[in-house]
Amino acid sequence: MHDARPSGRFVLRLDSSLHAALKREAAHQQCSLNEYCVRVLATQGAAGDPDAAGVVAEVRRLAGTALVGVVAYGSWARGEPSDASDVDLLVVLDARVELTRALYRTWDATPLKWATRDVDIHLVHPIDPAQELSGTWAEAATDGIVLCDRGFELSRQLVGARQRIAAGELVRRVAHGQPYWVRGLHDA
Repeated sequence: MHDARPSGRFVLRLDSSLHAALKREAAHQQCSLNEYCVRVLATQGAAGDPDAAGVVAEVRRLAGTALVGVVAYGSWARGEPSDASDVDLLVVLDARVELTRALYRTWDATPLKWATRDVDIHLVHPIDPAQELSGTWAEAATDGIVLCDRGFELSRQLVGARQRIAAGELVRRVAHGQPYWVRGLHDA
């Protein structure tokens, strides 16, 4: 008699550069490649959406072990996109990566698509709590969707950013339908 239940084991064929990036990240997380893949696949966010998963996989390939996390934000994340809207992605890279024009050119060489929408990449370093919170980080903190997060590092930073906003450090304004952020009254 044949047992029809799945074994739970399978072989997954990956591009060699993605496989190498996953192995590096597993080593960084100090776990096996299998354990790391289970964690990533079990995580909420991009795992349930094939378009998101494809974009995150490409971001992982481009960033390698320097990737801290990815947040979708802006009109698409708020559920307010126009027909011409792109998908804004905050790609958080380790502070050891220098954010240069050359780096942006490297990323621009591989334009990303989310279904039929263009993806607009914004490369940033993790939030420095000693520095003023930027409007980009404030937008991501208030309406962002975390798609990828290394050890909850990014999620914790977004919590801190929301706390700073709640404390009045930054105040959101809107002009001509576009949000912008100003320092809170206690900082003026």
